Amino acid sequence: MDHSSHDHHHHMMMDHSGHGDMGGNKCSMNMLFTWDTSNLCIVFRQWHITSNLSLVASLIAVVLICAGYEALREGIRRYEAALARRIETAPLPQSRPPEPRYSDDDDDDDEPVTETAPSLLALPTGQNRTHITQRAHVTKAVLYGIQNFYAFMIMLIFMTYNGWVMLAVSFGAGLGYLVFGGSTPVTKETACH
Repeated sequence: MDHSSHDHHHHMMMDHSGHGDMGGNKCSMNMLFTWDTSNLCIVFRQWHITSNLSLVASLIAVVLICAGYEALREGIRRYEAALARRIETAPLPQSRPPEPRYSDDDDDDDEPVTETAPSLLALPTGQNRTHITQRAHVTKAVLYGIQNFYAFMIMLIFMTYNGWVMLAVSFGAGLGYLVFGGSTPVTKETACH
């Protein structure tokens, strides 16, 4: 059987048009590196590059998105540093009230002598290290999920395999590090973005 007349271009480019799209909004997804921006959609069908102006606006948006990721990471680092200071100054939880001591004097009728720490009594209930740490762990888990979602969205943007978009992602990451990452080591902590 002769396959020479088949279009092998389809193996390098996946056409994601059709699917009920009557407006002619045809998106193509390249599986190889390209500089071509015709029919380029970034992550969503609605983010379609239709002109040079929309390309420039999209590249600026990508730069800002990637710089925003670095701002988020810096915000999380600051939250964790403030949290560590708060936990360090919080009192340790008391497992049980202190045992009363009895006086050694014989003329007293074994009246208990108790010692209390006035600073512990002034704190509202639940404000010890254990409670602060437990609540903070939930907040940190939510922030971790948001950070990972953000990183994977940037990865999807990068995976358009379009050189212009890839440069915008890298430039945005560098700009974000320059503006927000003054106290951050250059080495990456995650495999994605």
